[in-house]
Amino acid sequence: MADALFEDRRLVELYDPLETDRSDLDVYAAIVAEFAARSVLDVGCGTGTFACLLASRGIAVTGVDPAGASLEVAKGKEFADRVHWIHGDATSLPELAADLATMTGNVAQVFLTDEEWGETLVGIRDALVPGGRLVFETRDPAQRAWEEWTRDQTHAITEVPGIGQVESWGELISVELPFVSFRGSYVFASDGAVLTSESTLRFRSRAEVEESLRTAGYEVDEVRGAPDRPGREFVFVARKR
Repeated sequence: MADALFEDRRLVELYDPLETDRSDLDVYAAIVAEFAARSVLDVGCGTGTFACLLASRGIAVTGVDPAGASLEVAKGKEFADRVHWIHGDATSLPELAADLATMTGNVAQVFLTDEEWGETLVGIRDALVPGGRLVFETRDPAQRAWEEWTRDQTHAITEVPGIGQVESWGELISVELPFVSFRGSYVFASDGAVLTSESTLRFRSRAEVEESLRTAGYEVDEVRGAPDRPGREFVFVARKR
């Protein structure tokens, strides 16, 4: 089940206006070009920013996400008509033959159990051509990113076109490694409504991720750093075995 931030339409409409820095997607677009991928599977595509970016460049894109409200927003974007949208997850994909699969925005951390993570990896592997690649990021747990997820550091007041002023902040609920839970709060000035969305992420070590990839039928070609967040994340490049 998707978090409210991705499933509640009123919150979904805030996602892009509040997440204005998507320089991470430039990195992924460069990777698509690096491997000369002509078809891409975007797992956890959300509101479709990356899928539409690739589609605008002539890439055949399939975007899959379990949050219907996010997909509805995605379908209203420019170039969305060039994307094949799927409401669901990577474990129930139709037959595909993608050159490359991606999980941007730390999507890999939403899979909390070994079972659902393993099934997701296998589903993606089956959707790739022989030798196709999976590229995704995950936060390095040693960097303890959650220590910055405080109200003081995340508080913002944003004027959102068509919605009005929105006050937002995030705060930790619990840290029980490898699980970290947090809550986002959103206050709408137009009617005083206060909406919240709670999330839990799993922080896996590099060794854990590499082993899970091998078990699911991949070769780990490379583990890079994220150029937009140096020293904070692992970027895995794995090839279908």
